[in-house]
Parts: sequence; C-alpha cells; structure tokens
Amino acid sequence: MISYQLRQREYLLQISRAMTSRLDLPSLLRLILTSVAEIVRAEAGLIALRREPTGNLVIRASYGVPVSLLPRFAPLLADFPLRADEYAIPDLQTRLNLVARAILLPLHQVIALPLTFEERLLGVIYLFRSGSIAFSANDENVLASFADQVAIAVRNAQLYQQVSAEKQQLDAIIEHSADGVMILDPDLRILVFNRALSQMTGWPAEQAIGRPCYQVLALEKTSGRSLCSAELVDVHFDGEEPLVVEGELARPGGSRIAVSVTFSPLYDEEGRLSYVIANVVDITRFREAEEMKSTFVSVVSHELKTPVSLIKGYASTLAREDAHWDSETVREGLHVINEESDRLNALINNLLDASRIQAGGFRLERGDVNVVRLAEQVVESFRIQTDRHHFVLDFPADFPAVLGDEERLRQVFNNLISNAIKYAPGGGEIRVGGWDDDKSATVYVADQGIGIPPEEQGKLFQHFYRVDSSLRRSTQGAGLGLYLCKSIVEAHGGRIWLRSEPGKGTTVFFTLPIGDQ
Repeated sequence: MISYQLRQREYLLQISRAMTSRLDLPSLLRLILTSVAEIVRAEAGLIALRREPTGNLVIRASYGVPVSLLPRFAPLLADFPLRADEYAIPDLQTRLNLVARAILLPLHQVIALPLTFEERLLGVIYLFRSGSIAFSANDENVLASFADQVAIAVRNAQLYQQVSAEKQQLDAIIEHSADGVMILDPDLRILVFNRALSQMTGWPAEQAIGRPCYQVLALEKTSGRSLCSAELVDVHFDGEEPLVVEGELARPGGSRIAVSVTFSPLYDEEGRLSYVIANVVDITRFREAEEMKSTFVSVVSHELKTPVSLIKGYASTLAREDAHWDSETVREGLHVINEESDRLNALINNLLDASRIQAGGFRLERGDVNVVRLAEQVVESFRIQTDRHHFVLDFPADFPAVLGDEERLRQVFNNLISNAIKYAPGGGEIRVGGWDDDKSATVYVADQGIGIPPEEQGKLFQHFYRVDSSLRRSTQGAGLGLYLCKSIVEAHGGRIWLRSEPGKGTTVFFTLPIGDQ
C-alpha cells in the first residue's frame, strides 16, 4: 500500500512538471484528465470549465466516453456549488444514476474534484468507475493535493489563451484599420506596419519591418517635428503628449499624397520609452477641399465682380442727370447690361446646379429628345456670337432620338460649344456630330483650338478646374462647365471623355441611351 502511494506521489510530481510546460488549453486538459484517471484507476472522466460570462459548466475534455454521449452528462453540470470549501455535490450519486441510464453504460462510482483559483471556481473534474469499488479516502486526498496545481495550470493556460486571442484581435484591428499604423522601437525601427500604410507608401510590410522609419516614411514640406527624419538626433517627447506632423509623402510612380502623422509614446514602469505608435492619416482630400474652397472664393468673386461692375458702371452712366445720351449710346449700354445680366444669371445657375449635384438633389425629366435638332438650335445661337468660327453639323440622316432631359442636354451642348469657341481664339472649324449603335448614341464636339496638355486632361471634369495657360487669364469662366457636363451625362447613364493634342484642338465625346424607336 505504501509503495502504491509513493508511486502515486512520484507520478503526480512528473505530471506537475509536464503541466507547467503546457499553455495550450485543450492539450493541457487532455494531459490532466488522462493522468488523474490513471492515478486513481478511473475508467472514464470529464473536465468541465466555467464559461464566461454566464458561469455555466461546459465539458472541455473527456476520457473513456464517446463524444456523442457527452450531452447526456448534463445532470452533473447543473447547480454545481460555487464555494471552494464544498467538496461534495448534493445528490451526486442520484445524478450519476440518471446519466448512466441515459447513456446505457454501467457507471456506478463517481468522484468530483472542484478546480478553484483564488476562491473562484474554474471548473470540475469528474472521474467514474463501473464496478462496486468506491473511490477511497486516499484517492480523495491524492486528488485534493493535486487540485491546486491543476487549477494553477488551467488558469495559466486560460490567461495565455485570452492574451493570444486579444493579440489576434489587436493585430486584426491594426491590420485592417483604415488609417496607417506603424509601431516603432525606441531606436525608431519599424516593428509593425499595417496594410493601409503599405498602400500609402508603396512599401510591402515584410520589406518595411526592421528598417529605420525615415527610410519608409520620408516626409517632405513638413509642418511640425517628424520623428521619421534622417537628421533626427534625439527622440524626445513632452511627457505623454503626442507629436503631430503634416507633410507630403512621395509614392512609387512619382505621385504624392498629403499625410498627418501622430507619434504617441509608450513608457515602461520605470519611465523609459518602450514603443512609439505612429498613426498616419491621408489628408489629401482635406487639403484638396481647402484648396477648392479657396479656389471657389477666388473664382466666384472674380467672375461675379466683372459683370456686376459692368452693370453698375453702365447703369450709373446712363442714369446721370447731367448727361443727355443719344438713343444709340443708350441702346449699346442697355445691351451690355442685358448681356452681363445673362452672364451673371448663367454663373449663378451653374453654381446652383453644382450645389444640387453635391447634395444629391439632381433630377432629370426624361423624354425622347431629337439630338440633331437640339444641336442645330444651340449652334445657331452661337453663330451670331462669333464670326471667326465655322460650324459644321455631322449627324447621319437616321440618327435616333435619345432618352433624356432636353434642357439638361441643351446645357451640355451650350457648355461644350462655348468651350470650343473660348479655347480656339484664332477661329477655325467647330464640328458637332455623332453616330449610334444598337444600345447608345455617341455625340462629339470638336475644335481646332489650343488643345490640352496630357497631364491636365484627367482633371478637366473636376469642378472649379481650368487649364493652366496664358489663355486662362484672358477668358471668362468658373471651371464648372465640364463638371456639369459630366454630371448630366452620367445622370443619363452615359459617359464622357475627351481626346486632345496641344496645338491641334480638342474633341469631347459623350454617350446617351437611345430612346423608343
């Protein structure tokens, strides 16, 4: 008997050493259950752990019991005492009898071993025998002396599992953050580099990690102090206050984006710098919005000031009581006032349309539109405005009607032909034409003007954008025409594009859906 107890103690010591090296909870539970079953010669066993936050017991490991029968052990899991000093479960034998009848296995003996840590119930180990030999007092003593070590091992594995899960969650949050996130060591070398920052910088994470951050996040035209600078001598924070810097970031291919970087320090318990977290936000759109606002104020104030000044000047002149104007002078003055009023009204309407588009309030009144007739009407209205340009209509005889809003399409023609005249100051041919296929009609307006540089062609359909040229300063316009054309065409379900070559003119194309035939 004494030698058997010694073997038990030696085996417990070996198992204790093995448990301390395992942090994988499922593997640890299997080791524990198999070991205690062998120690007390049990034929079957279960380990049930508490599930947070409900506190219910859930079977996490089994020994000698088919997995399909585990749900039948529910009577042993209900109403388990939570006090650490309650070793016995009320009606334990009665519960076992219910289980045995349910699973049709001859389980007659049971012992329950609560696992507690700091007076908190972690779970319970059940061991079963099928014969008439009950678990002895020595079995209970051996298991009781082993219980504390098992509880500590289980708690450590649970904490490790919890930390691992939280780390995975944190890694996923960082990796899938919409903003760029970078974690640096005290020497400002990159430890973590997420996907958004890879997209911003063009650096793959595997190439960025381990490098000094100034090689990867080299900011130019900065405002504020950047820690990612090759000239930085000392890393210094004012307490726990973050450092914020804005600048431009060069990307592969030559493009640039504006970013704001917030460097936040993390210190250890002794106050030494452990990590620096850099949060990088792409602020290109915000800067563009600020520039657009500035451009809007500048352009609109200039474009409004000119007609208002002319209207005011001519009206004041004609209203002078000390002057007697002949009818021709009065007629010319009133013509200028009328013309500038129309120009002012057109600018205001364009601004209102642009505002409606941005607010999502742009609506179409659709119907069958005769595009050829509409183009002829718009061209005729422009013929009397210029004697330098020659207009040509180039539509086939069977050009179909399109499904659209006639007044909005008139606005498209007006803007495109007006641009063609404006940017072909030397005159030349302006051709308006089109063709169709089975699904859509394509219309174009072509001029023989100054053309558009390739680097500016992609920006022309943005609002308030105008081609940067000497002609820009001598021509009127707020840069809304092509933006409105694009919005109107796309609202019809079509698309708009252009082809241009500097010095050889520009052709703007757009498509429209064909109406009922």
